[in-house]
Amino acid sequence: MKASTPLTKNIGPENIAATIEQYQANGGYAGLKKALSTMQPNDVVETVQAANLRGRGGAGFNTGLKWSFVPRGEGSPATKYLVCNADEMEPGTFKDRLLMERDPHQLIEGMIISAYGIEAVRAYIFIRGEYHLAADRLEHAIEEAYEHGYLGHNICGTKFSLDLYVHRSAGNYICGEETALLNALEGKRANPRAKPPFPQVSGLWGKPTVVNNVETLCNISHIIANGPEWYRGLGKGADAGTKLFGVSGRVKNPGTWELPMGTSIREIIELHAGGMQDGYKLKAFLPGGGSTDFLGPEHLDLPMDYDAIGKAGSRMGTGTMIILDDKTCPIGMVRNLMRFFAKESCGFCTPCRDGLPWVEKILTDIEQGKGSVRELDQLAQQVWNMRPGNTFCALAPGAAEPLQSALKMFRKEFLDHIERGCCPYEAAETRFVGA
Repeated sequence: MKASTPLTKNIGPENIAATIEQYQANGGYAGLKKALSTMQPNDVVETVQAANLRGRGGAGFNTGLKWSFVPRGEGSPATKYLVCNADEMEPGTFKDRLLMERDPHQLIEGMIISAYGIEAVRAYIFIRGEYHLAADRLEHAIEEAYEHGYLGHNICGTKFSLDLYVHRSAGNYICGEETALLNALEGKRANPRAKPPFPQVSGLWGKPTVVNNVETLCNISHIIANGPEWYRGLGKGADAGTKLFGVSGRVKNPGTWELPMGTSIREIIELHAGGMQDGYKLKAFLPGGGSTDFLGPEHLDLPMDYDAIGKAGSRMGTGTMIILDDKTCPIGMVRNLMRFFAKESCGFCTPCRDGLPWVEKILTDIEQGKGSVRELDQLAQQVWNMRPGNTFCALAPGAAEPLQSALKMFRKEFLDHIERGCCPYEAAETRFVGA
């Protein structure tokens, strides 16, 4: 693979779940050895911050800056934790699974370096319960890392020690929220925590904790091995590095690809995903998973980076697009998403616990031809009720994003359902699956 695709350079049909020997032969663990032999923990943090690696889980916060909030050095708590958020449950997102199943040592090396940087003594991979194959391969790779001296006591002959564990989640979508994840890891109900204190100061069992996404951590070894300037040079614009972009829906070649940050939406959909299937046209798309606002064909030439997508009225999120074609009912699609989010709510706060099921009921009535124009105002009111600041965490505001954009972009379709007394797409075989 080219040097411009560091995350997937080990991934190919002939090299599934590389052994530690294969990984090392391809440069694996060189970044770790460099960090331990030539860098102090603070150097690692500053290097990652200088690389402008932004979190790949959706928020896009500078990773090194996040690490810098952890108290380190003399006088800091002796016990610190690093947690990998591998609970990939965002609708339409499947990038982290690829990395864990096909190159588990890349994640492990990134976590060891990250733990060294924040001076953590223990690390956890909190993985989605349904990811059985990924968990099995990670556990096997961790055993190999212990056997070769990359985990355990006095790693590579240094004073640094780290233990790493895989924790298989029994939770729901809410476990993707970092503080709910920490509660679940502690054996508690997966409710979000109030902030402050932030996890970097008081996280897992009250100790300083950093939670990072799988893809974020997989970048670390490459940044340390090659330097921040190299990493910044991989991107096409202000955002550094490469990104795993994905496309699902009625395209000819759905999948995921590692591309430079700032690659245009048009290139991703038309070149890599092969364009729309014959007989279908692009109506709209969610650019970063199920909890982002719809964008339309007029946005195809936007670069996929955090600022550009934000200025267009949506979020890049996980960078995995869900395509809506012209023969699929948009109300059915949104209802399907609302049903998912309503089911996955932890039930802690009223706008989420009661608002999302109410939204699903209204959308069901509208799709079945039982709705009224008045209910469109009720949906808009629910969007307002679930805005940031009105709920305890970001689940409901995220769930409201596709709904609020659908109310604007597809008002004609909503009115057609109401005026006709039925779903105009109902007779078509392309009615949204699950609606």
